[in-house]
Amino acid sequence: MQKSPVDRTASLQPATGSVLEIFLVFLKLGLTCFGGPAAHLGYFRAEFVERRRWLTERGYGDLVALAQFLPGPASSQTGFGIGLMRGGLPGGLAAWTGFTLPSAVLMVLFAFGAGSTAGSPAGAGLLHGLKLVAVAIVAQAVMGMARSLCPDRTRASIAAVALVVMLLAPGAPAQIGTIAVGGIAGWIVCRGAAGAAPDDIAMPVSRRFGTACLIAFFVLLVVALLPVQPGALALFDAFYRSGALVFGGGHVVLPLLRDAVVAPGWISDSAFLAGYGAAQAVPGPLFTFAAYLGALAVPNGLAGSAIALIAVFVPGILCFLGALPFWHALRVRSGAQAAMRGTNAAVVGLLGAALYNPVWISAVRTSGDFAVAASGFILLSVWRAPPLLVVCLAALAGFLQ
Repeated sequence: MQKSPVDRTASLQPATGSVLEIFLVFLKLGLTCFGGPAAHLGYFRAEFVERRRWLTERGYGDLVALAQFLPGPASSQTGFGIGLMRGGLPGGLAAWTGFTLPSAVLMVLFAFGAGSTAGSPAGAGLLHGLKLVAVAIVAQAVMGMARSLCPDRTRASIAAVALVVMLLAPGAPAQIGTIAVGGIAGWIVCRGAAGAAPDDIAMPVSRRFGTACLIAFFVLLVVALLPVQPGALALFDAFYRSGALVFGGGHVVLPLLRDAVVAPGWISDSAFLAGYGAAQAVPGPLFTFAAYLGALAVPNGLAGSAIALIAVFVPGILCFLGALPFWHALRVRSGAQAAMRGTNAAVVGLLGAALYNPVWISAVRTSGDFAVAASGFILLSVWRAPPLLVVCLAALAGFLQ
């Protein structure tokens, strides 16, 4: 018999874990998470809510909602938050490193001339299969989160409105506005909704430390907006500015990165587009595209790659650390709990919209594609197959098509 959400909460693992454990789990995800931010959130839910039970559905939804509000890559911030809750600041850094390292290494190798797997017909088929498994992963996440976070008509309606808005007006401003309106709607109409109190999670970040992170974020942003001489500092400023000014993450950062590196003549437009194509073919966060750009910019090589990669992720992590203790304090209040119910419902709608665009429309083109995606969904949701097994089977199916 399938466990209810309440049963899941009762069987949560203790909120402590070794740094090595966290790193290895996220390294596996960094090697297998294809399909973009929406798919990453689906993989995270399957791994940490369903399989390992590090978080409840409500706790996970709250982390996703917070990440969606902040600048930076939402999936990477969510992963950092999971590691933070599990193992403190070292755990958060281990989660970020494990999830980011595989795609960063692949992007640096591409910059050094290793080439792209997508260039051959077999490689293109393999990558298409990985896109199809992303459809199954996101569909399972939408279904599971909707069951737990939208159990009544009110929250289901908030999710439906959020889905429609995001389909009609996609983009970061609409995303942030939809979540904010969902929170307001929840505050108004979800006060009497059923639901347990927020999870009793030990907060590993103090308000003093959070405030220091917010101050550091704004100070570095001001510095990044000032003109500097070409070199390592200019490279850091360009990528920090790109990471700090983007909401929604993923593809939204590309115009900012292009202005940062192509406009000053650090790399050519054709090299930028080639790297963007390669970034679609690797697992993990799209923000690791910065590693490729930094390797080709000045200073180039591994030093430039490391500077660019760290600079583009730092603002999102600082914002997340800065907001987390205040969010954690607010969510225990009844009004905030009602607002979070509405916010979580809106997040379900956002993920449902992402299931269609870009996940579905970029992957499902034929009846055979639909068969592969549907089979993956059945394996995940009915047979409870490990996501890694489904990834391998879908990749094989794409290779054989």
